[in-house]
Formats: sequence, structure tokens, C-alpha cells
Amino acid sequence: MTNPVDFAQEVLKEHRESIDRLDAILVYTLGERFKHTQAVGKLKATHDLPPSDPTREGAQIARLEDLAKRADLDPEFAKAFLKFIIQEVIHHHEKHQE
Repeated sequence: MTNPVDFAQEVLKEHRESIDRLDAILVYTLGERFKHTQAVGKLKATHDLPPSDPTREGAQIARLEDLAKRADLDPEFAKAFLKFIIQEVIHHHEKHQE
């Protein structure tokens, strides 16, 4: 029979390994996303387009809120996370404009 503490430690280890893999996926996914947004920023700067697009940003926030609900993730957290990313993207786009 397995000791309950040993069992809990093994389950905890498995959860942490999954969390570590998911963190890596998040970082690489954000890296890929920013590669594309950097290209968008350069394109906007080249064609004298504004660094932000409030209509698209609003649509993206609504889309992400819906995805969050379906994924059983707090929509307010998802919205705040996307707003943070959008602010960073706009900052990069503004740097391209300079």
C-alpha cells in the first residue's frame, strides 16, 4: 500500500511537470505571436498606418472573452491579459513609427 504523502508528492510532481510544459508552450506561443505583430508594426509604419486599431482590438477582446468562457477561464482575467499584450504590441508599433 502506498503512503498517502508519497502518493500526494507523486501527483504534485506530475501536475508540476504539466505546468512546466504548459509554461513553455505559452512562452513559445507568445514569441511566435510577437514575431507576427512585429511584422504588422513594420508594415503599418511603411504604409503610414496608425499603430493601433481600436475596432480590431475591441473585436479581439470580445472574441477572447468568448474563448475564455468556453475554456472555463475567468473572462476578466483573459481580457486583462489580452489588453496587456495589445498595449505591448502598440508600444512596439509606435517604436516602428519613429
